[in-house]
Amino acid sequence: AGASFAAGSSGAAAANSSGPSRASKMFIGGLSWQTTQEGLREYFSQFGEVKECLVMRDPLTKRSRGFGFVTFMDQAGVDKVLAQSRHELDSKTVR
Repeated sequence: AGASFAAGSSGAAAANSSGPSRASKMFIGGLSWQTTQEGLREYFSQFGEVKECLVMRDPLTKRSRGFGFVTFMDQAGVDKVLAQSRHELDSKTVR
């Protein structure tokens, strides 16, 4: 089965109408409990310039909730991520 990534609200039409370089946010699920924001940024920066990176954490325990978000400087980074069918980070396949 293929991995699925959800790009934020940035569709091709929206990206074209707001200029050539529009930040694009992606939901990243299935993260390992050990994955840090730095690790997430390091992995996804191979696909393009990362503007922002966030691993969601439980407010009480500070433990990772197993998902996060990566925002690329432009849509090209998202396209490169989606072009690769499988992504593994900290020994887990992420979606």
